[in-house]
Amino acid sequence: MLRSLFVRIRSADARLRVSALALVLVAAAAAAGPGDAAAQERESAGVPRSAVYAPNGAIATSQPLATSAGLAVLEAGGNAVDAAVTAAIVLTVTEPHMTGLGGDLFALYWSEAEGRLVGLNGHGRAGSRMTVEALREAGHESIPGRGAASVTVPGSLAGWADLLERYGTFTLAQALAPAIRLAEEGFPVSPVVARDWAQQVNALGNDEGSAATFLVDGERAPRAGEWFRNPDYARTLRNIAEEGPQLLYGGELGRRVVEGLDSLGGFLTLEDLRAHRSEWVEPISVPFRDVRVWQIPPPSQGVAALQMLRILEPFPLEQMGHNSPEYLHHLVEAKKLAYADLSRYVADPGHMRVSVEELLSDDYVDRRRALIDPYRAMESPDPDPVLEGSETIYLAVADAEGNMISFINSVFNYFGSGVVVPGTGFHLQNRGQGFTMEAGHPNQVAPGKAPFHTIIPAFVTRTGAGGQDEPWMSFGVMGGAMQPQGHVQLLLNMLLFDMDPQQAIDATRFRHYSGLRVGVESMLPESVRAALRARGHEIDGIGPLAVGGGQAVVRLERGWVAGSDSRKDGQAAGH
Repeated sequence: MLRSLFVRIRSADARLRVSALALVLVAAAAAAGPGDAAAQERESAGVPRSAVYAPNGAIATSQPLATSAGLAVLEAGGNAVDAAVTAAIVLTVTEPHMTGLGGDLFALYWSEAEGRLVGLNGHGRAGSRMTVEALREAGHESIPGRGAASVTVPGSLAGWADLLERYGTFTLAQALAPAIRLAEEGFPVSPVVARDWAQQVNALGNDEGSAATFLVDGERAPRAGEWFRNPDYARTLRNIAEEGPQLLYGGELGRRVVEGLDSLGGFLTLEDLRAHRSEWVEPISVPFRDVRVWQIPPPSQGVAALQMLRILEPFPLEQMGHNSPEYLHHLVEAKKLAYADLSRYVADPGHMRVSVEELLSDDYVDRRRALIDPYRAMESPDPDPVLEGSETIYLAVADAEGNMISFINSVFNYFGSGVVVPGTGFHLQNRGQGFTMEAGHPNQVAPGKAPFHTIIPAFVTRTGAGGQDEPWMSFGVMGGAMQPQGHVQLLLNMLLFDMDPQQAIDATRFRHYSGLRVGVESMLPESVRAALRARGHEIDGIGPLAVGGGQAVVRLERGWVAGSDSRKDGQAAGH
């Protein structure tokens, strides 16, 4: 039924498509139902989720309504890009603390028709008035983590439109329709989102627009299961559906954003928005065992995941055993080395003084690997504090034609800068915090410069019978500085320990912070913690929020298998 409805929608005029496509989302969500007591009992008893196997296509996101929206697109004959963009826009409504129209995105897309992987860099840049001198004149000795001064050009909207234009079959208006309906009519807030939202009440109350948009009666966050609407955002998205992305990038919406930021001490101009462009980029990669692992290039931190894998490859990791003291020690030490380089060298590619190729070269990796003592934790240089942010959504999609996408969208901190220009319904990211004010650093803030980014999509290919790369897995782990170390842990779980995607995602994770401090989840046995302490690690217990959330879609010989992190509200589904 859903497929036939979408076919009719695609032949209708644009305005009717917006309304009709939204109705299909409601039907899909209603058919899924609210869940049953047995499922809740299984979760509370610690029984893991099963991976989702599907013959035609699969999607995994961090929120069920987004998964339902993307799945409905696939069932209607839309492709992986159509489904990913639709789901991502729904997430701006259902997970507003994590992502939004005012954020940035990156994507890796396997085009089956072209037989290759392509990258989209959908980040914005510093405003033309954002200088070290201007920041200091405003009283800032470091880049602020909140407020108008932290806002950079939002790249999400342009990225959605560019993906659809080059590789999609849906229009932007069609992709926006489900989110418009949810924002207008409302939805019940899911539990993990409600928990995270409640922790931001004080921050949201500091901005008039944020309080009016995201707090119930201007005082509290919505509770789990409570209905939430954002009519201002529905109006904004509807206007974009009618007028296109230019409404933000130089048009009336952009003018309102700039004027709102000006009144609060921002650095953007309308010309900054008008000049914004997404960038199609060549992904970077390294071989590891019998696969090739791909990441988005700088200014994002994907190179750290690749460097970790290169450092770890010669070690007998399988023989050490999964999450044994020896195994975890080597992963933590490799992380310290990779992140020390990340903090020192990675920035806007036009300002980097060390290339990605140098950081991944045999000689350099060999020298870094030689610093690992198998019996003692090293004191390594700390990553910059900015690397600790963690507010992002990640999703993965595959379609019946074999296309796959790895997609990540973020506003950086919870609710980004905390600034909502009144009446727009969306918050603006604080990605300017990715800069440093340190003189001479390649990542020093400057007008028109791209800040260091934490968000990274990942992809894995295998060598086919003809010697060509073939797509295997689209995956990602959210969580700021957690992301490269999360990518490595998830990937090794699958490649070395024969886990399916759901098992690999749900397996106990660690997070190295700085120096000797390592956070581990509660499931890690005390005997392993004690052995790590004996090597000099300072072990702390951490909750699920600290290790992010992951999604993955894997290509089988025939069909697909997908998983979505049980630490989040997310869901994998297929057809």
